[in-house]
Amino acid sequence: MRVLPRHDLHCQQAVELVTDYLDGALSRRQRRRFEAHVKDCPNCSAYLEQIQAVIAMTGTVHPEDLSPQARDDLTTLYRRWRGDDPG
Repeated sequence: MRVLPRHDLHCQQAVELVTDYLDGALSRRQRRRFEAHVKDCPNCSAYLEQIQAVIAMTGTVHPEDLSPQARDDLTTLYRRWRGDDPG
């Protein structure tokens, strides 16, 4: 088992930072650590690319493009994810 230096990120930590990274919400230090990890980790690199692709594809969907049922389904999923709806 490889012992990681304290400044290295683990994959789970990197995955948790993806949204903040894409939103530009990481500090300079956090961003450098994240980018170093993604550069050296093919799995996290692929995950970041997948998230970017999803954002690119869904970035053109507007609420009025969705049926009322689709909006309700997405709202329910979001609330469950947030823990607001135990459903």
